[in-house]
Formats: sequence, structure tokens, C-alpha cells
Amino acid sequence: MINILIADDHAILRAGIKHMLSEHADLHVAGEAGNGQEVLDLVRREPWDVLLLDMTMPGKSGIELIKQIKQIIPRLPILILSMHKEDVYAVRALKAGASGYLCKDNAEAQLAEALRKVTAGGLYITPAVAERLAADMVQGRPQDAAPHTRLSDREYQIFQLIASGDSVTDIAQSLNLSVKTVSTHKTHILEKMACGSVADLVRYAMQHHLLTHNN
Repeated sequence: MINILIADDHAILRAGIKHMLSEHADLHVAGEAGNGQEVLDLVRREPWDVLLLDMTMPGKSGIELIKQIKQIIPRLPILILSMHKEDVYAVRALKAGASGYLCKDNAEAQLAEALRKVTAGGLYITPAVAERLAADMVQGRPQDAAPHTRLSDREYQIFQLIASGDSVTDIAQSLNLSVKTVSTHKTHILEKMACGSVADLVRYAMQHHLLTHNN
């Protein structure tokens, strides 16, 4: 029996996943979390075979949450189930320690297989993501890569929040950083993205379908 912890801030989605997995005798949803802090509390308190994690939840979420979980329980397999396409988050999630990435659009057909594979120690990724990972390993990050791929994980997180309309003060509060630190990140982001203003960042994010503020 595979004991699964589901982390998603939408109760109706958690219920849908539970119903979907109830058809599989070897898969058991043993716990649920609605935000990042609940996830951290539960992984510290109880043993799990696999964590099914949404990328965007209130409070702690995304790449930073994956890294924190892996620090607490390095061997816990994490399968990302996200509304965002692979080109937005998958490679970053895998590099942070996730074992797989699955879009919610494909969940019904692929979720059970993905959970079994990562629990057994494998990786669950699409061929396109595998190619990008291989290219990064062989070549490093190419100079002609899309500007947003050159951002660090923290810069990418702040970039998305800025593009979603959050102020520097809002971001500082939500990420528990100083305003000065966020402002410095903002400056670096504008430089790396070759953008002259926040409006340019918003335009870029919209064009590349990168707006991910609280699914």
C-alpha cells in the first residue's frame, strides 16, 4: 500500500484526486494539506511514501517548499501536480529535488502510474523535460536561452510575483525578506531580462504564459 500525502489549497481538487485514486487498491490518500506550512508540519510528524504537491499554494510554496521538504526528509519522493505547463516549472522543480512533474490536464490518465513510478525511486517526466535537463547538464545554460530561464530560483519567484501585480513591500512580507533585499532582486531581474520597467516584465510574462499567482 502506498500512503500518499496530498497538498493542494483547493479542497474540491483534493476530493477529486481522492476519488480518482480510490479506484486503485494499492494507492491510499492518508493525509491532506491546504498550504505550505501544513505540508512541513505533516512531513515532520508522520511517515509518507510519497507527496503529491501543488506548486502554488498560500504561504510557503513552489521551489523553496520543495527544497525545505527535501532538507527535512531527503528520501521522500515528491510528485508535482500543477496547472502550469512543464516549460514554466518542471526543470526547476526537478533540480530542487522533485521526482516528477505532471500537469493537472493529464492527471486522470497518468496520475496513478506517476505515483507508482516515483515511489519506486524513478523519475516521471515528459520527453521534452528530459531533453531540457540533458541539455543543461551537457552544455550548461545556453546564452541564447529564454531570459526567464537565466534567473535564479528566488529571482524567478519574485519575477512572477512582480508580474502578477504584487508590490515590493507585499513580496517582502509574503517571503519574509527585507524590502531592500527584494528591491535588489528586482534590479537584477530587470537587468537579466533586459526589461526597462515592470510593465515590460508583465508583458513578457503574459507573452510566455508565466503568470502563476495563486492558481
